[in-house]
Amino acid sequence: MSDHHAKAPPEAATDSRPRRRLFVTETLVERAEIIPPREVSHRLLSVLRLPPGEVVALFNGRDGEWAAVLELAGKRDVRLAVSHRLKRQPVEPELQLCFAPIKQPRIDWLVEKATELGATRLTPVITRRTQMQKLRPERLEAIAIEAAEQCERLSVPRIEPAVALERLLAAWPDDRPLLFCDERGEAPLLALVAPPAPLAMLVGPEGGFAPEETAALRARAGVLPVSLGPRILRAETAALAALSMWLGAGR
Repeated sequence: MSDHHAKAPPEAATDSRPRRRLFVTETLVERAEIIPPREVSHRLLSVLRLPPGEVVALFNGRDGEWAAVLELAGKRDVRLAVSHRLKRQPVEPELQLCFAPIKQPRIDWLVEKATELGATRLTPVITRRTQMQKLRPERLEAIAIEAAEQCERLSVPRIEPAVALERLLAAWPDDRPLLFCDERGEAPLLALVAPPAPLAMLVGPEGGFAPEETAALRARAGVLPVSLGPRILRAETAALAALSMWLGAGR
């Protein structure tokens, strides 16, 4: 006797989540229609080759994640018809990463991985030994957006203007912890002392901080010197090690 109520085998189940995610700036609500910029339409149609009717996931850092149907709005443009919400916007801990600018492609890699690890603000800091280059904030923002799209994060970290270390310290509030990753001095391991958010982390340039900068940091209220371990790490490795240690501490 056959069982008409038998369940389908596990391999018959399908994943209804959209395969593609896209960051937008517009407000996301039911029945909204979004016309993305021409370069985004080109990526969807010509690079990803998405057909009309394809469902994509949209997020803007405020309204959660929403499903939207791709529709043609001309030969080279698309329209995204928002249908329903897939996820609510989570509350993220405020985690600022202050770092000395480094050369490409390593700074691109740093921004990408810091986005994946949950940094909410990325602040380039100019120090005495920074090998200064002309920063392109729009490029770094594009890298952060692409990383957020790929790692299923629902927000994109803010890329802040570069600031001199002296100005950063002068304006720093005493009640906001600044974890100073001191690769040369005596300090407790970050993973053992990291306070809860909101806070910031500061990593130095290639060659480390100048002695007078280290002295100014250690003398500043609100600055907490920490160690990342016994080895001298490259600048981009130190930044990601600091973020990982903080996350690993259960924050």
